[in-house]
This record gives sequence, structure tokens and C-alpha cells, in this order.
Amino acid sequence: MVGYGPEDTHFVVELTYNYGVTSYEKGNDFLGLTIRSKEAIERAKAQGWPVKEDSGLHVLEAPGGYKFFLINEPQPTNKDPVEKVALASSNLQRSIDYWNGILGLKIFNQSDKKVLLGFSDEQTKLELQDIGTAVDHAKAYGRIAFACPYDQQPLIDEKIKAANHKILTPLISLDTPGKATVRVIILADPDDHEICFVDDEGFRKLSAFDPEGETLLNRYIAKDKSREQ
Repeated sequence: MVGYGPEDTHFVVELTYNYGVTSYEKGNDFLGLTIRSKEAIERAKAQGWPVKEDSGLHVLEAPGGYKFFLINEPQPTNKDPVEKVALASSNLQRSIDYWNGILGLKIFNQSDKKVLLGFSDEQTKLELQDIGTAVDHAKAYGRIAFACPYDQQPLIDEKIKAANHKILTPLISLDTPGKATVRVIILADPDDHEICFVDDEGFRKLSAFDPEGETLLNRYIAKDKSREQ
């Protein structure tokens, strides 16, 4: 899990390494992350990373082909630098009906082809963009996860069932050896974007910051590099 701060208050990305897999078939479902960080732009340029400019944004492409849109302003000190995550929609109104009408995300901004949603003013937003064609998840798709109070999960379950939408994983408790047990429910929106709601009480324990996390990550990366040589 990588991010700009604790998972209680910041958006984080889960990076998964699957042994033996050298490439992934990428679809058109994930459109990119927008981050407010002049510092990231400076670091990218200093390391010789290709940086393109488009509509006032600095665009970086990760090794897997995923795009990061950087706003050339200092990282904010009182909020998450990650402004939004963008997903594709094949029918914007249908997506709005689901994310706003059923899941209850607030609409912050809307145009003919885009809508910006979120649960809170201070949190990272979700942007849905109408791409005018079917959403293809191919084989590199992921999911978005939200933490919510334990007693709200059954209400989400009831609303999805009442609207006859997809539940991929019914309410289930998951044990992590040596750590907290969390309860999750995993849904799919009309474009089959996977959405996980995890109970906040268990997740706070499970996601406690590990001060040795970066050291451990670097150690495992070094081991993988030595295997490749």
C-alpha cells in the first residue's frame, strides 16, 4: 500500500506483484490518477523520467502503462495530494444513477461527459468519464475500496439487492493471521467496476502504519532483482 499519508485520511494504491507474470493485458477501464505535486514533477525530471504536458497538466506514464496527471503546485499540507481517480463509463447517466443514486456519493461537478463524485469534501474524488463505448477490463483490472462503519454494510447489501445489482462477494469476514479480522462486501457497478466496502473498525486495525514498511519493501525488491541477475 503506497500513499501520501495514513489510510485513515489518505487515498492509497495497492500494488500487487504476481510471480511469473511478465505483462498484463490492459483495458480501457482505468484512466489515471491526478495528483497535486510540484515536487513529483521535479523528481521525475531530475530522474530523467519522460514528462509530457497536456492541457496544463504534466503527464507521466508508469511502467505498466497507467497514467498520472500532475498539477504543478506544491503538495497541500492539510489534505491528500491525490485529487481524483478516473474510471471509464459506457453510459454516464447510468453510472450516476448507481454511484450517486444507490451508493450515495455526492456530485461535486458534472458535464456532458464527466462527473466528479465523493463522500466528503476533503477526500480524494472519483471521476467517471463517458468514453462512448463498452468498458473493457481486459486482464489488468483492479477495484476501488471504501471503509465504512460496520453497521452500514448490511444497509448497502439491502440497497444493492433491492435495485437488483451485482454482488460479487456477499458479506464475509476475512481473517488475516496475526492481524485484525475485517468484514467486506464486494460489488460491481453497471460497467463491472469492482467496489469493496470494508468495515472501518476492523480496517483501522489492519491498516495501522508500519514504520518498517518501506525498509521491508526495499528488501524484497532487492531480493527480486538478485533473482533476475
